[in-house]
Amino acid sequence: MNSGFSRRRILAGLLSGAGTALLTGCDRMTQSTAFGTVLRNTEKLTMSSQRLLLDRQSLAREYSVADLSPVFRANGTQAPDSDEYNRLLENEFVDWRLQVDGLVQQPLSLSLAQLKSLPSRTQITRHDCVEGWSAIGQWQGVPLGQILDLARLKPGARYVVLHCADELEVTFDGSGRYYESIDLLDAYHPQTILAYAMNGKNLPVAHGAPLRLRVERQLGYKQAKYLMRIEVVSSFDTLWGGRGGYWEDRGYEWYAGI
Repeated sequence: MNSGFSRRRILAGLLSGAGTALLTGCDRMTQSTAFGTVLRNTEKLTMSSQRLLLDRQSLAREYSVADLSPVFRANGTQAPDSDEYNRLLENEFVDWRLQVDGLVQQPLSLSLAQLKSLPSRTQITRHDCVEGWSAIGQWQGVPLGQILDLARLKPGARYVVLHCADELEVTFDGSGRYYESIDLLDAYHPQTILAYAMNGKNLPVAHGAPLRLRVERQLGYKQAKYLMRIEVVSSFDTLWGGRGGYWEDRGYEWYAGI
């Protein structure tokens, strides 16, 4: 067992009691303003502690093919309830494009074929869900940092916002649409990839086809599925609930490091 993984396990042990207890009853507890304040203070402690203990480039543990879970449950949306998404799916995502914009010098519109033609990374890692279950899967995709380099970040870029096809609540202002965000430190981590394959096959719909985020040092709800657009921003304060993600707007921690 490498020292980086040992430190992650120690940190997880120190923080999981409070973090898991807080998040398990999230739907009920996040209605409390006081709870929200406690949660945000805990998040700052978690993020500061982990980044003090772990090297910026330290890797999440990787496994062998023999360790793959026989069943890797799909969590959250199983398929977006979207006419646009269904049209793309019917055509096997030939017309799908990943838009990359915001604080970039070169906005991009990349097809799935173009993404697959870029240098890729394959990794076998453990997915840890906030609900308490874990599974090991193999992911292949393009390092997110490579895409950001192609787009050439502008000064002031701090966060990467991932906009998804699934809408969990039908709203007029788009606040029910799933989105996530990470900072540039995590975006450029070597294990942070835009995955288009799982266990040696094209990414299944239930797991986020055609493209999903894998940010291996964070919990499952950060692994945004059904990616449509990447927006580089200086702040996410003005995006919907202002906390940087669909679940974060409803009380979850923005930084979900493990």
